[in-house]
Amino acid sequence: MSADTATPFASLTCYDATTARWLARAGVQCLLVGDTAAEMVLGYPRTIDMPLDVLIALTAGVKRGSEQGGGTVVMGDMPFMSYQASPDNAVRNAGRFLTAGLADIVKLEVDSTLAPLVDRMVRAGVPICAHVGSRPQRVAITGYSAAGRTASEAERIVADARAMQDAGCSMLLVEAVPEAVTARIMDIAKVPVIGIGAGSACHGQVLVLQDLLGLTDTAPAFAEPVAALGQAIKSAGEKWVAKVAARQVGPSPYRMRDAAPPKARSGHEQA
Repeated sequence: MSADTATPFASLTCYDATTARWLARAGVQCLLVGDTAAEMVLGYPRTIDMPLDVLIALTAGVKRGSEQGGGTVVMGDMPFMSYQASPDNAVRNAGRFLTAGLADIVKLEVDSTLAPLVDRMVRAGVPICAHVGSRPQRVAITGYSAAGRTASEAERIVADARAMQDAGCSMLLVEAVPEAVTARIMDIAKVPVIGIGAGSACHGQVLVLQDLLGLTDTAPAFAEPVAALGQAIKSAGEKWVAKVAARQVGPSPYRMRDAAPPKARSGHEQA
């Protein structure tokens, strides 16, 4: 993907091989195995609860599934504390996403202070997507909120994006910022920019799949569902419950091959 892409490309989060296969067949160009799996798959209330080893395993599953569907770019998302503790640990974990996780590119939430780390990862051979703007892994400090709504915040985010490009990132992801901030980032962009809640000007757009499919009870304001699969799953479950209760599952399709079924014994034989 190049920064001069004329047609915006589509990205969605994905956490399993079966869904990846179908999304690849749909033509989705990039699948993000996000730390949102903590909420969508594991049932945690925050993304920062996502275990590293689990996310690496999910990333590999998505890659294998996407290849079954024709292939697409798969992005692994470095979870909380997988890169903040030390540079050595960070580079090692990023490399695991490429090897064990089969990822094509690795994403981490950053500001300009992490430019040396991104530079080191890139020099080690890891393609990086730098996530700027709203950063959910800082929820314990900031809560879930938009970013860049003051002049000083906007300047900082644009500076973050510039620093990441200078450090060699292959892609930028901009989350939950005003369109004026997005426009300034697009003006300086030399790599593809993915937006989420950042307006339509970006080279690509990403959403959490469950928000798009109508599976979440409360979706963000920028995520408009295109389906109502939550209700469809509920309806299917209700039909199955009724079918089982009415003993309408049907007979077993399997038959004995080389022996007659055992005869029922009489009451005298049982005694």
